[in-house]
Amino acid sequence: MTTQAPARTPWRAVLGGSVGNMVEWYDWFVYASFATYFAASFFPKGDPTAQLLNTAGIFAVGFFMRPIGGWLLGRYADRRGRKAALTLTVTLMSGSALLIAIAPTYDSVGYFGAAVLLVARLLQGLSVGGEYAASATYLTEATPPGRRGFASSFQYVSMTAGQLIGLGLQIVLQRTMSEEALGSYGWRIPFIIGALGAAVVFYLRRNLLETEAYDEEAHGGEGHSGAERGTIRQLLRYKREAALVIALTMGGTVAYYTYTTYLTKYLSNTAGLEKSTATLVSFCALFVFMCVQPAAGALSDRIGRRPLLITFGVGATLGTVPLMTALSGVNGFAGALALSLLGLFIVTGYTSINAVVKAEMFPTHVRALGVALPYAIANAMFGGTAEYVALWFKNAEIESGYYWYVAGCAAVSLVVYLFMRETRDAALSRRERGEDAGRASDPVAARV
Repeated sequence: MTTQAPARTPWRAVLGGSVGNMVEWYDWFVYASFATYFAASFFPKGDPTAQLLNTAGIFAVGFFMRPIGGWLLGRYADRRGRKAALTLTVTLMSGSALLIAIAPTYDSVGYFGAAVLLVARLLQGLSVGGEYAASATYLTEATPPGRRGFASSFQYVSMTAGQLIGLGLQIVLQRTMSEEALGSYGWRIPFIIGALGAAVVFYLRRNLLETEAYDEEAHGGEGHSGAERGTIRQLLRYKREAALVIALTMGGTVAYYTYTTYLTKYLSNTAGLEKSTATLVSFCALFVFMCVQPAAGALSDRIGRRPLLITFGVGATLGTVPLMTALSGVNGFAGALALSLLGLFIVTGYTSINAVVKAEMFPTHVRALGVALPYAIANAMFGGTAEYVALWFKNAEIESGYYWYVAGCAAVSLVVYLFMRETRDAALSRRERGEDAGRASDPVAARV
């Protein structure tokens, strides 16, 4: 097989397609991290634990909305275009952040403020559910063959950047404002910033060009009418690919949430590190993790997607138990950082390319929905519940059971990686298929 020299990376498309993830994950992070400051503003005073539980319950609603957002916005992206879906998701982002920023308190309007918070989280869950697929599909279709793995890796660059910005802002506000000020009005600042950031992304996305693959489909394509594009009926024609998305996401999303969202709590509650030290470890580890994503994505463009996925699967299956056990006994910054980075390097085999792999599995008329819905289901079932499962095992005094749970999920995904087809050379448009007459007309049928 001859390999075409890769064309230049379309940086404007990469920026516009991926930067929304940064705002999404910034908003997601600041809600969770600032909940301790604004919980008392929306619920009756008295029991701080009850206030936090109510706030956490509203936070959890966002995870349940992800599959709905994946279905609705994935369908929208397949019917109206990738650019239209990207613009809509960022509008929902801005609206949800603004609602939280201006939500009235319990003292002013009673439970109406909590209702506003709930609506904002519903919108946030919808936008997160749709943003991943719209972004993954756009980045994959807008990038020439030979650069897709590299370009799609910027999804996790931007996602991690959003978490780092949120964490950095939290540190700044904690050091410049009193606890009383943060609880009174300071917690609104990060949401105002989030709304403004989403507005900037909206401007960037308005000037994006639609992808060639979608334009072909919208103007005749493979004979699918507008009413057929993005429907569950059409998706069911690719049941095997949808099941593969759920299975290959299962291990990756559990491992990702373990070494990112849950890591700080684990280092503090289990290893016994100071909270400030655990936070610094997470910040440094996430920064390095963010920087290595493009290198891993570019590597997949050279050697294929499956080698990276298999490396992750083997590493997470065999390495999770000893690595988490070692982390539980760590007693300093350097050791905790080294072990955390090892875990994140393993996860990189999944995070850097999972978006492009999923997009390359489906044909254009159902690509966004095919990525969105199965991924959102897997994320809600396994990623969204990872921290809860971890704390359940800890509360039951069998914390090591969680290590085996993560390893087991990774093992299921590893089986899928071993037997799935390579997707790197999938042709996503008629022009690409014309450049290589030997390729199949449907990316689902593509082979290396």
